Amino acid sequence: MILHTDITGQGRPLVLIHGLFGSYENLGVIARALQQDFQLINVDLRNHGRSPRADSMDYPQMAADVFETLDSLQITQCAVLGHSMGGKVAMQMALSEPARVNKLLLADISPVVNEPRHQRILQGLAAIDLTSLKDRKQADLLLQPFVDELGVRQFLLKNLYKDPTDQFQWRFNLTALIDNYQQLLAAPTVTEPYTGDTLFIKGGNSDYIQAAHQPLILKLFPNASAKIIQGTGHWLHAEKPAAFSKIVSDFLLR
Repeated sequence: MILHTDITGQGRPLVLIHGLFGSYENLGVIARALQQDFQLINVDLRNHGRSPRADSMDYPQMAADVFETLDSLQITQCAVLGHSMGGKVAMQMALSEPARVNKLLLADISPVVNEPRHQRILQGLAAIDLTSLKDRKQADLLLQPFVDELGVRQFLLKNLYKDPTDQFQWRFNLTALIDNYQQLLAAPTVTEPYTGDTLFIKGGNSDYIQAAHQPLILKLFPNASAKIIQGTGHWLHAEKPAAFSKIVSDFLLR
């Protein structure tokens, strides 16, 4: 599958991969900060944003999608930065075809099976009847019983748009996300470790990367190092974009 991309800047190629319910726009502020030094290939994963839809999705498939997209752009080797679910796609790329990934950056995610955290979000999204939805305000009211945090609701509702018939639709394929949710919690598939330079960037207040994960991280990524951005949670790149962008740039240019 060839994915929708937003390409900016010039220089060495860096692929940016968003997380669950996201799109290329989520990492746009990072792309803008880095475009003086890099060519940014900012993708929408399958069943997200403006990319094609499919009934199935797992990490080998999503990694293959990114490689097929890079092939179409005649990019043979690149650095890859992924956040959350996108970080697992990035890991899968490096573990599957290490010669094509020269540096790997992973934002607030570990190579482990994650605890399910999104059931209420999925239930809330499924409870919204798009055929009768009047506006975003109504969608927000319908989501409130399922999702307390205003910021999370606003993030999710960025995916609402009106089709040519003036009916609301989701940018993501909600049915596929529900049907494949267990696959999205899974760890990447491993044959051999990835020995390239790897950086894990952790949100100081987030528990997605834990000390207990360190032995597995170093087993799969023996040249891994880590940075912590204090005062941030799982959305570290959105909460402190300047600090995040500097860490990324310093790692890639060293």
